[in-house]
Amino acid sequence: MSMVLPGVVGFKLSGKLRNGVTATDLVLTVTQILRKHGVVGKFVEFYGDGVGKISLADRATIGNMSPEYGATMGFFPVDHVTLQYLELTGRSNETPQQERVYSSYLHLDLADVEPCVSGPKRPHDRVPLKEMKADWHSCLDNKVGFKGFAVPKEAQAKVANFSFHGQPAEIKHGSVVIAAITSCTNTSNPSVMLGAGLVAKKASELGLKTLLRLLCFLGTGILRVAFIPSQELTTLLLLL
Repeated sequence: MSMVLPGVVGFKLSGKLRNGVTATDLVLTVTQILRKHGVVGKFVEFYGDGVGKISLADRATIGNMSPEYGATMGFFPVDHVTLQYLELTGRSNETPQQERVYSSYLHLDLADVEPCVSGPKRPHDRVPLKEMKADWHSCLDNKVGFKGFAVPKEAQAKVANFSFHGQPAEIKHGSVVIAAITSCTNTSNPSVMLGAGLVAKKASELGLKTLLRLLCFLGTGILRVAFIPSQELTTLLLLL
């Protein structure tokens, strides 16, 4: 009997995430690297000194993103976190030691990860936060595609005025009309969810207001929809 074994890509992590860099920033960076390398139909094992600096929740976030970077699965080797789990569940924590051999190798220094977003249409189109404004304007100019909308220059500053519940309002390119936390990659990570609530709280304290009521979503499989006034946005995010 014969069978085809998948290639196993070794992704070495070193260093430590800087303050203010979230699991979402990390997973978008990892996804971009793996999409570029090509891991469809392969296993990805994350190893190296940096693994010990990543929490269990952050590891789950990376593993949960495997459909986006195209691998059959992404996993982490047995370490002290695994052994703690085995002890808690009454099982042996003895593990064999052996040298790892992979089909190919990648490396990421966690200290190089920076705050970022993705899009406007695909999760692996990572954009550093400091470049987001320039990237957005270039997307307006670019031809229609994953990174373009082909909006004519003369139409980019166009504003549409209308009435909402009897109050004057306006909308233009770049206006935020939906506030959504719909990815299970994010909702499975408590630090990212709490971070979103703290950002909303700080933004409200600094005077961020909205003219429209926002359509808000939370979570894959635990969807909530609500129209909320801007002054209640912080409270809702914190409660969610």
